Order: sequence, then C-alpha cells, then structure tokens
Amino acid sequence: MRKVVFLLAVFFLGTGEAFSQNVSFKGISNNAVVANQQFQVRYILTTGGEMGTDIRVPDVNGLDLLFGPTLSTRSLSTQHINGNESTQLNLTYTCVFMAKQEGNYTIPPASIKVGNSEYKSNEITVKVLPPDQTNAAAAANQNNRSQESGAQPGNPGTIEGSELFVRMHVSKSSVYENEGFLVTFKLYSLVDITGFDNIKFPEFEGFIAQEIEQPANNQMRLENYNGRNYHTFVLKQTVLYPQRSGKITIGSGKFDANIRMRVARQRVRSFFDDFFDSYQNVKKTLSSSPVTVDVKALPSGKPASFSGAVGDYKMTSSISSTKLKANDAVTIKVTISGSGNIKLVKNPEIVFPADFDVFDPKVDVNTRVSTSGVTGNKIIEYYAIPRYAGNFTIPKVQFSYFDLKSGTYKTLATEEYHLQVEPGEGGTVNPTVINGTNKEDIRYLGQDIRHIKTGTFTFLKKEFLFGSPTYWLIYLIPSVLFIAFFFYFRNLVKQNANIALTRTRKANKVATQRLKTANKYLKEDRRESFYDEILKAVWGYLSDKLSIPVSSLTKDNVEAELTKYGAKDDLIFQFREILNTAEFARFAPAQGHGAMDELYHSTVNAINKMENTIKK
Repeated sequence: MRKVVFLLAVFFLGTGEAFSQNVSFKGISNNAVVANQQFQVRYILTTGGEMGTDIRVPDVNGLDLLFGPTLSTRSLSTQHINGNESTQLNLTYTCVFMAKQEGNYTIPPASIKVGNSEYKSNEITVKVLPPDQTNAAAAANQNNRSQESGAQPGNPGTIEGSELFVRMHVSKSSVYENEGFLVTFKLYSLVDITGFDNIKFPEFEGFIAQEIEQPANNQMRLENYNGRNYHTFVLKQTVLYPQRSGKITIGSGKFDANIRMRVARQRVRSFFDDFFDSYQNVKKTLSSSPVTVDVKALPSGKPASFSGAVGDYKMTSSISSTKLKANDAVTIKVTISGSGNIKLVKNPEIVFPADFDVFDPKVDVNTRVSTSGVTGNKIIEYYAIPRYAGNFTIPKVQFSYFDLKSGTYKTLATEEYHLQVEPGEGGTVNPTVINGTNKEDIRYLGQDIRHIKTGTFTFLKKEFLFGSPTYWLIYLIPSVLFIAFFFYFRNLVKQNANIALTRTRKANKVATQRLKTANKYLKEDRRESFYDEILKAVWGYLSDKLSIPVSSLTKDNVEAELTKYGAKDDLIFQFREILNTAEFARFAPAQGHGAMDELYHSTVNAINKMENTIKK
C-alpha cells in the first residue's frame, strides 16, 4: 500500500512539474512613447489549458494606469502527435498607461496565479519622449500645402525635407588608425513609406567595413529628434576601421523612397472625404550628408612584435605534449581574444628549432559584430615535427597591440616550452655517423642508406625504338590532337569574343545558381539573405539578358528594353512586382514564410517566361 501511495505521489509531482514547465508569463510594450499620450502594455500568459487568476500590475511613480489589466484575447489550440494530445491556451491581458513627463520608466514584474502557483513576468522599460513641439505648426503647413499644391484634384502635396530624411551618424569623429567606430544610416519619417528603389550606400573608401546583420523582425521605432517625434528605421549599420591617417570623408548615400500620399478631391474638405479620397505613390530621392572623420596616426615607439592590432586583447597558449618521439607532431595553440580589429590581426611568429619540419598554421576566427564593436577570438594552431632526438626549447611568443584606454602599446607573451624528444621507432634518429670503411661499421637512419651491391653485372638486349611503328605513332597522335584542339579553341575564342552574346547565353545559368542559393535561404528562414539573393538574381539576369550593366539598370529602362524585345505586359509587370516586393520586404516588418515562398516561385516563373520570349 505504501508503495502504491509513493508511486501516485511521484506521478502527480511529475505531472505538476511538467505542467509548470509549460507555463510562461511575459510582458511587452513599445520601447518609446510620447508624454500625455496613452500607450498599451500587454501581458501574455501561455498554459497547458488552465486559466490564470488574480493578475496584479505594480504601481509605477510617474505612470498613470488608466485601464486594466483586462483579458483582451484568448486562443486555444490542440495538437495530436503520435497519439499524444497536447493543449495550449494563450491569454492576453491589456493595460493602458499614460506618462505626464518624459524620462525612462521601469514597470516591475506583474504577477498571476495559475493553479496553486504564482508566476511573474519580466520587467518592462519604457522611454517617454517629450510631446512634438511642432505638431500644430506641421498640421497647419500640411493643410496649407494640400490647399495650394493639391488644389487641383489628383495632385498630391509635396514632402518637405524635415518630414522625411536619411541621417548618417558616426559614433566617433576622431579615431586612431585601425580603431573601429560605428556608422548608422537611419531613416526619419513623418509620412507613410511603402518601399525603396535604388538604394546606394557609400563605398567606404579608405576603410575596412564589417556590416552588422539587422534582426529579421527589425521594425520602426519612435524617436525624438530636433523637437519632433519621428518614426525611425535603421537601414544599415557598419563598423569601420580606417586604414590610413588624415581626414577621410565618408560619401553620401542615395535612396529613392516611395511615399503613399492622399490625393485631394476638392478645395474645401468635408467629413466624407476620408471615405472617397484616393491615394497615389510619390517617389522622393533622399541623400545622407557626407561625414568627415579625423584619423590620428598611431604614436611612435612601436614594439617589434606590433603588426597593427588596436583594441583590448588577451593571449593564451597551450602545447599538445612536451614529451614525444621523433617524427611525431607537436601542436602549439595560441588564442588571441578581445575586442578590436581582430580579423586583421596577423599571426604571431613561433621560432621552432632548425631540425623541425614546420607547416602552415591552421587559423580559426570567431567574431561577433554589434553596435559596441567587434569582439571574439582568433585561434592559431602551429604544427611541427621533430626529426631527431634531443632536448629543444621553443621560445616565448610575443604579441603587441595599441591599447585605446591607456593610449600606449602593450606586449603579451606566452610561456617558454621545453621539449624532450626521444628516438622514434626503428632505432636512433641521430645524424649518420661513419666509424670505418666496412659496411658493418656504418650506422644509418632507418633505410636511408643502402649498401653497394658487388658481383658481375649483365645487360639485357632490347630492340631499338627508332623506326618502329610505336616511334611513328608517338609523333602522329600528338599532331592530330594538336590540329583538333586548334580548331576547337579558335571557334571558342570567336564565340567568347562577343562578350554580350556570351553573357546572354549564360544569363539563365547564373540566375539558376542564385535561385538555388535563395531557395536554401528560404528553407533556413534567413529572410534578409533570401531577399538579397532574389534581387541579385533578377537584376543580374536582366543585366546579362539585356546586355546592360547593372549600374545602369533602372525599372524604367528595363521596362523599355523588355518592350523592345517583345515581352508581354504581364511579364513586365511581374518583374516590376518582384523587384518592388523584394526591395520593400528588406526594410518592412517580417513577412510570413508563405510570402517568401510565393515570391520565389514567381521569380522562377518570370525567368522561365523570359527565356521563352528572348532566345539568343
């Protein structure tokens, strides 16, 4: 009986533990809001089917809780996997807050009860921005522009520079050579943007660039700039390392933005205009202002082991064994870790004894690029093989870098290694020693020395090759092959001389390879890489097929060229939609997997139609 009670207790405890592991409670909100405006905080509870009770949200000084928490959404899903049924219940509780003053506010964890257990959410940090000081003036100007420039029906208003612009921001304007700094291209908008065309970032001449991969769910954020609250979007972030001293200018970037604007129907607006007004896409070219960075030369007094490393580093080393036999390999592993231009760090030099066979080192670099810079490590494995027995010393390895914090050079060193090499298999491996003239007195390494064979030698009688059929075939076969290859390659050279024709014939093959890569990214759900590869495939295909350089391609001249070659309107429209969708999706909120799959198949279909339309 006691055994049965014990087993039941274990069962219910295990069930309760498994149930508790399926419960999650988290809070989410906008990262930035505006003072005196309401904003929502949502708490999402996920359970195995049991409802939550007694939810409590702490009071926060400076934030007024206007409404909630109240249950706003509820969803229940059931799954059957291998005969096992599982249930998941999602509950969303909503609160409405308002802040009267700007600043940073932290909402402590909320609590909720599920069964007999209490769960707490995460903390939520909200940045409250000041009210837009120019809201009233901006609204008045917008109304005036609508009446002036949009007085005639069908004419959208103009966009002022303060309403939409791209700003290039550098984290430091004065740096040392090889010191990394962050460059951010950010869009500021007060209007509705539907996408971009012809995005061109600067070339970063004079720098080595390491781009920061933007998150797949990158979305617009609210930011107060020059007294106005803009919706901002990070277009690109890159860590730059200057390669020379002096003043280096980062050039302008250019961006063609597509803006959705209301088309006014009449001078005097009425309540019903919101229902009947139409919208029109307006293109506006934006450019970021160039920025000049002052690059200081590194100070004098560089150590001999300095090779350009700048940042903050540490170095460790290890050896595979200090006792080994001749002809066995020894490995020394040196690890350099820290923050800075770690990819550009040269390998430290290890001085092995002269009787060692030394091989090229194996290098493995692991880095992480973020807004705070580049961090990671570089692992170098040095391989060497001692050929003779004896005691050897491998001296210290030195590595120097320029420390940005102290503004001085620092030198790191590994420990000195002492190797004890024993004779290998087959006897001693010392150099050959001759003690006499008899062959019995010769000591040799392995089978390197052979004794001279004595006695009578006989020569075999063979036929002469000259004049034989084999002799003539040796001359005839190469001659025939030479003539055949001569005519083949001459024809090939003629075909390749027409570069445009060659590119046109290979256009489909190159596009197919890129689409295979895009399909790989699609299966891995790598959203940004997928859309980039789709754009490269389409632009590259059109460039090769139409014999127009990619730099000269635009959607307008592509449409004109396709029309010239007899492409139908639906095919031209299909290519335009593919380009618009891919370019917009790179900067828009995350699309579903189905949208990516649809874009992939549409691209394959368009290229296949193109191949049947233009045959060269």
